Amino acid sequence: MNLDHVFVCGNPALDFAATLQARRSVRFEMWVTPDRLDAWYVESGIVDAVSPGEEADVERARTVREAIYRLVTARRLGEAYDGTALTLVNDAARKPPAVPRLTPAGRWTQATQDEALSMVARHAVELLSGPDVPLLKECGNPECTRVYLDRSRGMRRQWCGMDSCGNRIKAAAYRARKKTAPVAARTDEAD
Repeated sequence: MNLDHVFVCGNPALDFAATLQARRSVRFEMWVTPDRLDAWYVESGIVDAVSPGEEADVERARTVREAIYRLVTARRLGEAYDGTALTLVNDAARKPPAVPRLTPAGRWTQATQDEALSMVARHAVELLSGPDVPLLKECGNPECTRVYLDRSRGMRRQWCGMDSCGNRIKAAAYRARKKTAPVAARTDEAD
C-alpha cells in the first residue's frame, strides 16, 4: 500500500518528523488514519510488516514525532533540549525494538506498533548523539519545515529535495525574473 510518503531527509527519524509538513503555515498531516502510519513504517524500510495500528498508536506516534522535531531543531540551533521532548523520545527508544529474522527469502522484520516506534526513536537518539549533527539543515523553502542531512559537496544543498521544494522555488524565481525582465529592459531603453 503506497501512500506517497517522501523520504528525502537522509535519516528515518528526520523523515518521521517531516510527516507534519509546513509547520509555519497551513499544516499538512500525513497520518490522518492508522493505516497511513502503518504504511509509513513499511515504506520507510524501518520494518517489512507492522501490526495494524489504532488511533491511540497514531496519537503516540505524533507525540514522539513532535518531540523528535523539537530535539532536532534545538540541536540544529545549538539550543538546550526540551526536557519533556527528551523524556518522550527516550521512553519510546527504551521499549524493545523489532527483531529481524532470517528467512529463506532474506531478512524479514515484523513489528508491533511499539517496536516500530522504538526503532524510529532509536534512530533519533543515534542521530542526535552522533557525528552527523553538523550536517543538519532546514529546507530553504520558507513553507517547508523539513530538516535533512546535507551530505552534498561543500554542504551547499538548500532544499530538502529537488522534486519537492527545489523545483518549486526555482520555478517561482524564474517566473519572477521573467515578470521583471521586460520592465527592466524598457527602463534601460528610456535612458
